[in-house]
Amino acid sequence: MIILGLILLLIGILAKISILTTIGIILVVVGAVLFLLGATGRAIGGRKHWY
Repeated sequence: MIILGLILLLIGILAKISILTTIGIILVVVGAVLFLLGATGRAIGGRKHWY
């Protein structure tokens, strides 16, 4: 999710499409939060790992 967010963020910045930039930022933030929660060993939504 983080990689997809970064790709959309870069495309949005290079093509000057603000909606792609916004979606990219949201995906990077959500991916980082899920990664951090998963790295601490905390179960998220009943799952121990998110793939």
